[in-house]
Amino acid sequence: MACGKFSQRVRTGTQTGEEPKDPGARSATPSPMAGAIAGAVAATLLLLLLALASAGAAAGDGRRLHTLFSVECGDYFDWQAVGLLHSLRKAGQPGGVTRLLSCAPDQLSSYRGLRIGHTLQVPSYSRHPRTGDWYPAINKPAGVVHWLEHSPEADNVDWVVILDADQIVRGPIIPWELGAEKGKPVADYYGYLKGCDNILAQLHTAHPEFCDKVGGILVMHIDDLRALAPLWLSKTEEVRQDKSHWSTNITGDIYGMGWISEMYGYSFGAAEVGLRHKINDDIMIYPGYTPRIGIEPLILHYGLPFKVGNWSFSKLEHHEDGIVYDCNRLFPPPPFPREVEAMEPDQNVKRGLYLSIECMNTLNEGLLLHHTSVGCPKPQWSKYLSFLKSKRFSELTKPKYWSSPKVENKVTVQHVASPKSTHPKIHTLFSTECSSYFDWQTVGLMQSFRLSGQPGNITRLLSCTDEEVKNYKGHDLAPTHYVPSMNRNPLTGDWYPAINKPAAVLHWINHVQTDAEFIVILDADMIMRGPITPWEYGAKRGHPVSTPYEYLIGCDNILAKIHTRNPSACDKVGGVIIMHIDDLRRFAMLWLHKSEEVRADKEHYATNITGDVYASGWISEMYGYSFAAAELNLRHIIKSDILIYPGYVPLPGAKYKVFHYGLRFGVGDWSFDKADWRNTDMVNKCWAKFPEPPDPSSITKDDKNARERDLLSIECGRALNKALYLHHKRRYCPRLSTTTGNISKKIEEVSTTNKLERVTQRSSTTIIGRNSETMDVTAQQAVERATDTGSRAHRSRGLARSSKMWIIAVWAISVLVFLLVISMFFSDRRRSVSRSRASRSQKAHI
Repeated sequence: MACGKFSQRVRTGTQTGEEPKDPGARSATPSPMAGAIAGAVAATLLLLLLALASAGAAAGDGRRLHTLFSVECGDYFDWQAVGLLHSLRKAGQPGGVTRLLSCAPDQLSSYRGLRIGHTLQVPSYSRHPRTGDWYPAINKPAGVVHWLEHSPEADNVDWVVILDADQIVRGPIIPWELGAEKGKPVADYYGYLKGCDNILAQLHTAHPEFCDKVGGILVMHIDDLRALAPLWLSKTEEVRQDKSHWSTNITGDIYGMGWISEMYGYSFGAAEVGLRHKINDDIMIYPGYTPRIGIEPLILHYGLPFKVGNWSFSKLEHHEDGIVYDCNRLFPPPPFPREVEAMEPDQNVKRGLYLSIECMNTLNEGLLLHHTSVGCPKPQWSKYLSFLKSKRFSELTKPKYWSSPKVENKVTVQHVASPKSTHPKIHTLFSTECSSYFDWQTVGLMQSFRLSGQPGNITRLLSCTDEEVKNYKGHDLAPTHYVPSMNRNPLTGDWYPAINKPAAVLHWINHVQTDAEFIVILDADMIMRGPITPWEYGAKRGHPVSTPYEYLIGCDNILAKIHTRNPSACDKVGGVIIMHIDDLRRFAMLWLHKSEEVRADKEHYATNITGDVYASGWISEMYGYSFAAAELNLRHIIKSDILIYPGYVPLPGAKYKVFHYGLRFGVGDWSFDKADWRNTDMVNKCWAKFPEPPDPSSITKDDKNARERDLLSIECGRALNKALYLHHKRRYCPRLSTTTGNISKKIEEVSTTNKLERVTQRSSTTIIGRNSETMDVTAQQAVERATDTGSRAHRSRGLARSSKMWIIAVWAISVLVFLLVISMFFSDRRRSVSRSRASRSQKAHI
């Protein structure tokens, strides 16, 4: 009865809105916990519905995006991947990112980087399974093909961005904002792919007219990628096997070894399916270059060495650097922004320097965050770490957003002294012969050319007989123009190899079309220390620039009177020549003839007439140059601060651009004379090097001039050995035990995956023309034919799979939430009943 009255009171109280007086009674009004649960359930379902709606909308709009990049198992790619992934997160790149990891089975057991980013392991093609060819660059197209065939991600995207690992992304890469369309991918311009214009394209694609010189970044529709990828792979294999067309004059590959076959595989594959690229030279920039005014590049591609002031960075120097796994170790920090501010008055050049330090700072920031994520201890405070964590750095590196500039010319120039006006194009030449003696000199000059920042291209004029060419091993050492050997004069029989220099220049002028306005002529036995430009030294038409050769006393005596009608215009010059192309065209033939003329004048070989210490007519070619220039009244601007012979005391304050190691020089007990190495094969013998010069710290002379002289001599000797060391790394020489030599801090095998991205000259004009509108229509039709059937199947399958996955996810989460709510409800109910019983028991005892 008591129980019944209690129930009545509860019902009555509830109906009238009164609070139940019994503390053990349970109200029919939902408790706060139940309300919270209901709210959580509602919110969860709402979020799921919104996510489903958003996914459906994205699929419907065709704007699902995915980013890919290819790497191999190794420390070299690991630190690049950490930098790229960090920059993508920082830039706010939408969609997923997949690292395509190419690993051979025997590499996986010792590989440390499996947890770096979202990774899809793909079979390694470094050693081709069919041909046995070692070419790691092919892993890129092979990895993309594997992703398309085996990754569910490929069935749920509309657009794909393909990057290289050695890039830093500064802002989101959105295909539709860059102008990408189906059938018209977006890419950067790689102008050195000259094979698109010659027999290479005619051999490897049915549509050479569609071949685009592109690379660096690829942004395309998934249907285009499905049509292209198998051909990208097969065309890469095809070009790689076509060794008869690997030469530099056909491919543009300065090594002539087929290293850029993958790039041609892409261009030829795209041409085959009719893809026509929208080429944009502003999206990507190499650190060390100056961007066009008003352009914010989205990608920094650090494939080439670059420097800011005295600081420099080259990725090749960190090939086996385990920096990812060394807690709190970073790359050497670049200058701070305020230091860059004081380096350069020109605002746009300064902006290029800022991009260089941003690249390295972002890479270091990625390493720092990675070390933290893997449990490394907190690093010690430093000024640099404080800067990386500062609001200032965050502001400087906030995401950049693309805005398409409406301009006609797109110019990207290497950092030079003064880019305020458009500078003329430059081409550099040097003459050699088919011999090991000239090969090691070529290695030294080419390495210094790459580091010097010299604008324009370089060509080796290689003088060889037909028999020598057959047996010659150094074809890949430099971009090469082959010329007939004049060592033995075909008319007189005179043996005089020095005459090959004017003969080779004349042959190049007559057989090569060049758009360069100025030609820089060097000797092979030189090391460049900086750019040699006509605008810096004032070269102009009629006034070449050169360096003083005072020992050419024949300009002042009977020799000049005999061999030129204008002896008063004879300049004692040589070594480095900067000449306008129009002057060179008039001059080259006369240079050759005057050299032959002086060489034949044996009556005047005497040292007191020529200044030749050997009195053998050996410097006839130098007089041929001076007399020919006098004949045309070319008056030289003579500069003493361009070139120095190691072993000579430098002029105060001179910043020499060239070492000319034509004479013996030394420091203390160490010395070097190129003639001592005339018959030594330094290039084809692994790890061959010259005796190491002394350490600069050992130079303690009080005489400042002597100290500067010795430091320059040491720099020259070291530069030669460094060039040889890097050459041997590129040849894949076997590991050398550190106990057998001190070639460098660490000697390692170099993976040929470093596609040699020597950008010999960036484009100076927008790529226009594309032949005709009819060609574009043909291309589009080809794409549609190639992709129509497969793309529909993949699209329908992808959408169906996507819908099923979402439905399953929604049902699974709904069931879990329902079970959770029921569980909490009954648990609360049991607690309530327990409290009610306890309350009644308490009342009964009162």
